[in-house]
Amino acid sequence: MPHETKIVRERTKKFMWHQSDNVKIKCNGKPRGMDNRVCRRLGDQNRRPHTGHGSNEKTKHMLPSGFRKFLVHNVKELEVLLTCNKSHCAEIAHSISSKNCKATVDKAAQVAARVTNPNARLRSEENE
Repeated sequence: MPHETKIVRERTKKFMWHQSDNVKIKCNGKPRGMDNRVCRRLGDQNRRPHTGHGSNEKTKHMLPSGFRKFLVHNVKELEVLLTCNKSHCAEIAHSISSKNCKATVDKAAQVAARVTNPNARLRSEENE
């Protein structure tokens, strides 16, 4: 594992907009208004977004394996991972064809880069 710090996510649940019971609107903003009980923090109200909910800076955007994702659209983009293959791993983009996907996985093996989805597009090809 490349990183020894334990990965702790401060909050993974999205904040809900105040009184959005039937539509469940996700929000990143705070309610504003002097009569709003969420804004005044009265009793057992909805949680509001503020600075204390952020994750650890060292483990932000980190996968459970300890790597960070790098989205790859073609074989040439794998050359970026030559220098940082210990901390980042490749993820094959959704729009890549099965032929290019195979070539990308082969090139990643040469570069010694880890691929999170090496079987992408290959399962549907085997079924046909």
